Amino acid sequence: MLRSLWPGSPPRLSSTIPDRHPRTRGADPREQCVRGDGMAAVVEVQHLRKAYGDVLAVDDLSLDVEQGEVFGLLGPNGAGKTTTVECMEGLRHPDAGRIRVLGLDPSREPRELRRRIGCQLQEAALPDRIRVWEALDLFAAIAPQAAPWRAVLERWGLEEKGRAAFSSLSGGEQQRLFIALALINQPQVVFLDELTQGLDPAARRVAWDLVRSVRERGATVILVTHFMEEAQQLCDRVAVVHRGRVVAVDSPQGLITRFGGGIRVVFSAPAEQDIGWLSRVPHATGVVRHGPRLEVTGGGPLLAHVGAALIAHGMEPTDLRLEQPTLEDVFLRITQAPASDRDER
Repeated sequence: MLRSLWPGSPPRLSSTIPDRHPRTRGADPREQCVRGDGMAAVVEVQHLRKAYGDVLAVDDLSLDVEQGEVFGLLGPNGAGKTTTVECMEGLRHPDAGRIRVLGLDPSREPRELRRRIGCQLQEAALPDRIRVWEALDLFAAIAPQAAPWRAVLERWGLEEKGRAAFSSLSGGEQQRLFIALALINQPQVVFLDELTQGLDPAARRVAWDLVRSVRERGATVILVTHFMEEAQQLCDRVAVVHRGRVVAVDSPQGLITRFGGGIRVVFSAPAEQDIGWLSRVPHATGVVRHGPRLEVTGGGPLLAHVGAALIAHGMEPTDLRLEQPTLEDVFLRITQAPASDRDER
């Protein structure tokens, strides 16, 4: 149903175009939260708590999102990511805590908020027989400051599917349509929950470029994803959510630096080769041999020092390379480590 995409009462198919600028009450939607460091936060969540019966989905979660950034939410299944985002969107009411999005309280001012945000939900649906152009035209008629739906159709590579029924679209095409509907009102804050799920690699790259273009025009993007490469490519900062709490926040590279456990210089050498001197190379913290494969762990300019030492000892391995921890390595380290071993936030 349309309810899945449009929070609150679903829009009705009608020949009358609703008022694009309804009168609003409450806070000025242009208001921004100001953090203690003076930076403007367009999204601010403080001590959020949400339970479903005996299941505590979100437990004292706090975060803030700055104007114009792409902010990622990473976490295992059931960590509380989608519940957190749905509270921000006004789809769910928190049990405790404070949320402000563009200076608005999603629970008290949902109508004003929905005019200024775009949402692509983890699960969404449309009537089977609605045509692609009809869905875009309908959402454009309802949304304030909507982009021309024909331009959106072309931008998302759906022009050949304009007259196709929703039920005839492939999974990737349906996902592309949902994303287009989330962006048609040119929102100030965009929530994307599993943005590229079901998209082929080429379509995924197109989606990434569109997220970058949304950010370049000044919008703020909150991205929930399980794709570590996607988070590393798109996000300015990432929050790792585990068991209902934010356990780490930083840029992707910042998380790798903090939790990655150093870098590795890898090369091959004959098994009989004496390599004891490698442990004395500056910035090296360990040397491990796996048959002909040698790994020197450490940090800083380790590659340069290992390379210089190899040359000094008459060795010129052709497969000398630097291996850095990935965001996936760091994610697993953070979420699988005991709380006492984790440098929270």
